[in-house]
Amino acid sequence: MKINPFKFGTVVDDPFFTDRTVELERVKEILASNNHLAIISPRRFGKTSLIRKAVRESDRKVLMMDLQLINSPEDFAAQYLRRIYRLFPLERIRQGILKFRIIPVVSLNPATNEVDIAFEPGAPPHPYIEDVLNLLEKLASPGHRPIVILDEFQEIGRLDPAMGNMLRAVMQNHTRINYVFLGSQESMMREIFEKKKSPFYHFGIVMSLPKIGQEAFYEYVSDRLKGMTKNYRAISVSVVSFTGGHPYYTQQLAFAVWNILHRNPAAPDPVSEAIEETITMHDLDYERLWATFLNTDRKILIGLTRNETPALSAKFAKMVRIHAQSTIFSGLKRLVGKGYLIQTGNLYDFDDPFFRQWIIRRRETY
Repeated sequence: MKINPFKFGTVVDDPFFTDRTVELERVKEILASNNHLAIISPRRFGKTSLIRKAVRESDRKVLMMDLQLINSPEDFAAQYLRRIYRLFPLERIRQGILKFRIIPVVSLNPATNEVDIAFEPGAPPHPYIEDVLNLLEKLASPGHRPIVILDEFQEIGRLDPAMGNMLRAVMQNHTRINYVFLGSQESMMREIFEKKKSPFYHFGIVMSLPKIGQEAFYEYVSDRLKGMTKNYRAISVSVVSFTGGHPYYTQQLAFAVWNILHRNPAAPDPVSEAIEETITMHDLDYERLWATFLNTDRKILIGLTRNETPALSAKFAKMVRIHAQSTIFSGLKRLVGKGYLIQTGNLYDFDDPFFRQWIIRRRETY
């Protein structure tokens, strides 16, 4: 039985990992040095897949946390310490914890065979955050340097306005750890690492992750459709053209196309059929999403489906009937911030090409 060679929705590695050759080598070079790294890109561009592949090839201990799932400074310290327990022998960790200024409650969860950790609520956060961060530095050695990956790092200020200062004050003294900060909100991440007043100003090398080049993705899709149909080249061009090289949506569309060809190798237009299937599958989700938008945002989104007119031009403002360009700018900023649009220079485009097509179809159908 043939297995679909495309994968989306989760972290990918070989054989599903494609291109990013230059970015992968760059990340590995930085991690081999004493520098830290911040990777910025929209969600589902493959940041996590890229960094996980790089650290897997480094054969070093890795501590990874997603700050979206952390709810307080106490929770940050507890989850950080919990991950340290996964990396080092219990006795070495126990000796370090005994020197903490605030001793956490540590218990073994028999259901998961992992430790549960809790810090006293209401206690000043700086001492236990400092102690936990320094514990990993003490457990490391010059020849065995761990890598700490903090995903969605722009969330740090949500935990506590002083968290950035607390972390920088401790991390800047560490010489045995590489810190990697991942973020999907470009404006917030750049403010954290490029604004002079930010505690993390110039703390690490900032790297932007763009879409995968359409030619590279065409080769990737083409190679995997080659045995399915004699029209694999034209079909691959149509797939990549529709998604614009977006890693997640290219894999998603190619996955659907492969399934259609597997069912019917003579399908007349498998790309259009796959797009229609996907839109139909998510119709209710898109309908619910559309109901959450402000009327200004709806006008902007509809305008972006109609032509290539720059969204900040007077022509676009006239087309969408929003007279104040400042209103359009605020709407674009809001939509980018929430991840519905991707900004490249002064150009704006949909993150989800299927959602764009859903808007077009709905307006044509009704």
